[in-house]
Amino acid sequence: MKLVNIGFGNMVSAERIIAMVSPESAPIKRMIQDVREKGMLIDASFGRSTKAVLIMDSGNVILSALATDVLAARISNKNEEGAANG
Repeated sequence: MKLVNIGFGNMVSAERIIAMVSPESAPIKRMIQDVREKGMLIDASFGRSTKAVLIMDSGNVILSALATDVLAARISNKNEEGAANG
């Protein structure tokens, strides 16, 4: 299992991420509100502005204060390290 730091010491499993999207669009905002009402939202932004929304295979949605390009770079670095280590 490869863990990715999504900011402020919070880690998620890279294999469980289905999508990383920007929070600006109206459909994503509606999805966040729906998931919040169901109790499946995890806010890992620590009160800062949300810059990335991670959609997990468990149905949970995670909010991060790190941008999607930063998270993508961290995930790709983890994948390269895992391939190098066998």
